[in-house]
This record gives sequence, C-alpha cells and structure tokens, in this order.
Amino acid sequence: MTLRLDALVWDALDPERLAAFWAGVLTPAAYDAASDRGTLLPSNSNAFRVRFRRTDRVKVGPNRAHFDLTSDSPEQQRETVERALSSGARRIDVGQGADARHVVLADPEGNEFCVLPAGNTFLAGCGFVGALACDGSQAVGYFWRDALGWPLVWDQDEETAIQSPAGGTKITWGGPPVAAKDGSNRLHFDLTPTSASDHDAELDRLLALGASRIDIGQRDVPWTVLADPDGNEFCLR
Repeated sequence: MTLRLDALVWDALDPERLAAFWAGVLTPAAYDAASDRGTLLPSNSNAFRVRFRRTDRVKVGPNRAHFDLTSDSPEQQRETVERALSSGARRIDVGQGADARHVVLADPEGNEFCVLPAGNTFLAGCGFVGALACDGSQAVGYFWRDALGWPLVWDQDEETAIQSPAGGTKITWGGPPVAAKDGSNRLHFDLTPTSASDHDAELDRLLALGASRIDIGQRDVPWTVLADPDGNEFCLR
C-alpha cells in the first residue's frame, strides 16, 4: 500500500482570502503561512496540507466536514475565538445549545468550525487541529482506514476515527444518520501514491474497497475523481 493523504482541498470563492484567514487562525500553532498558491503547509510532518481551490459555486447547507480546534486552557480557547472573530469569522448556531462549552464559528465563506474547551481527552496529544470531524457512516470510516492504512482509534456506537501512525490530527465520523449531500462537497481529499508507477494498482485497490469513479465535469484531467461509500468526492493524483 503506497497511498498518502497529500492535502485537504477546500473550494473557495476567494482562495487567497480564505487561505490568509486560516493561516491567521492556525499559525503558528499548526501551520506555516500560506504560500502563493493558497496552500497552508503543516509545521510538522504529522499533518496534511490544506489547499484552497477557486470555485464559482456558492456554499449551500452545512459542510460534511469541519475542523475541531483544541485548547490547553480557557485562556487559549478565548484567544483562538477572538483571533478568528477579528479575522472575519462569526458565531453561528447549529443547535449546540446555550450551555455548550465549545464555540461554533464560521469562516468568511461560511465554513463551520469548532473551538473546543480545554480538557478534551479524546483529542489529547493530537495538536491544535485536533480533528477533521466528518458526517459519515461506520462503513466510510472503515473504508478510509483501509485506503490510507491508518489505525482505527475509535469504533463505538457506529462512530469511528482514524489517525496516522505518526500521530497528529484525527479524522472522525459521527455515524448515522448521515445528512444528504447537496451537490459536491466543498472539502475533499487529494491522495497521492508514493510512486507514480503505483497509480493504477492503487486505483484498483480503492475500487475494490468500495470507491467508485464519478464525473463532476472534470473533463480531461491527469487525475482520477472518485467517491467513497458515502458519496464523498476525492482525487487520486
């Protein structure tokens, strides 16, 4: 198995602005500054890159995936929220309730994210970007475990989570019910074989695991567009 998670790709109406926003929120705790190509480069080898890609498609409905940012203290949680708000975020209500200890925000293009309070044992040691929290089934958690070769670190009540063997950000799925998709996701994974000669073998392996080829209007491109068992798009580069 020779696949690696190269990047989390984020569709954006204004990728430069969104990259600058997230660089301001995440730097220096987790990522270096955004490059000229609108890519946030991880500050350590345990994280994946975050790349912003231009789209004309306006966001509709909540995303299927969002960042959970961790805190070491109440002061750090407060500082993260204030830094995000001063950079263009806003508070939003997704039904979290008035007594929720986590803070739910949206970035300048409406993408949801959470700032968690200190003391979250599940994400202890995962870093500032504690989790990419996804809406998804148990089956899709198993699919990504096998696709990436990352250990399953949670599997209970149909909720799943995986984490790189090197540690770092967890990827989690909340189990059923899984919200219906409204068009293609704004966030998707780019996967890359460690050797170009492994591309076809990795494509066959992903299809055998339950992925499917899809057409999202990509036309003649040098990569393959696929969907996981929950219909989430991803690319094999």
